[in-house]
Amino acid sequence: MKVVNCFDHRPVISFEIFPPRANASEKATNRFYASLDTLASLEPAYISVTYGAGGNGNHASTLALCRYIKEHYGIDAVAHIPAVAFDQQSLKIYLADLEDAHVENVLALRGDLPADGRPNNDFPFASDLVTAIKRESDLNILGACYPDVHPEADNCVVDVQHLKEKVDAGVSQLITQLFFENGHYYNFLERCELAGIKVPIQAGIMSVINERQIAKMATMGGVGLPPKFLKMMHHYQDNKIAMRDAGIAYAVDQIVDLLSEGVDGIHLYTMDNPVVTQRICSAIKTLI
Repeated sequence: MKVVNCFDHRPVISFEIFPPRANASEKATNRFYASLDTLASLEPAYISVTYGAGGNGNHASTLALCRYIKEHYGIDAVAHIPAVAFDQQSLKIYLADLEDAHVENVLALRGDLPADGRPNNDFPFASDLVTAIKRESDLNILGACYPDVHPEADNCVVDVQHLKEKVDAGVSQLITQLFFENGHYYNFLERCELAGIKVPIQAGIMSVINERQIAKMATMGGVGLPPKFLKMMHHYQDNKIAMRDAGIAYAVDQIVDLLSEGVDGIHLYTMDNPVVTQRICSAIKTLI
């Protein structure tokens, strides 16, 4: 099924997961699939499968996991496609492989630029990738967006103009980059409405549970860390359990507010953590 149809019944709750590393041990791989069993039991509308940071992913691992999710759990899967990892020919082959696997949904991204330089330049921007996918297939195409403004955009107006180009190229639904200030998301929705962007926009939410994640958030371009969030994390930084619980509580508070405002959906960046995801879903299940 094309997952854009899920928005006939809102709000939509979906998950993002990371495939196991190619060199993962048997123990780590088994742990991943046990975690996936738990995540699937929470009955998300769909599960998106990442490709790999910095364009260092693997076509086969993303495709195989998408196939597994559909066949084993009966849940629709979304395959991430980063523009930095593909040229025209490899994209055609991959789209054909997705069709053979009955995967009907993709998330088209520019992708993180590798530290050693971009391997190809066939698709400079995500909108170029969207145009190519639309030309070569009948896939449902999801896109990414940035409530805190894309770090490479001159300003929020230019950012939304580029987003409109991506939607006009063929994106049928959007997922936001993670954010920690709901007001930024609501302001972003207003800018999208003024620009004539009418597709569903899911809010991307992640529960931060350790200092390493906080440091990563601080270095990720465009993701703001509000004082309330930083104060809470600093207060609990020496207690791992308290830090985890505070992160879950912050995410739940965000989601409750978003649901009360009629959000199209919530996309949980699970980090393959079934315990945290299960607790969040349990906290909001009566609100959906």
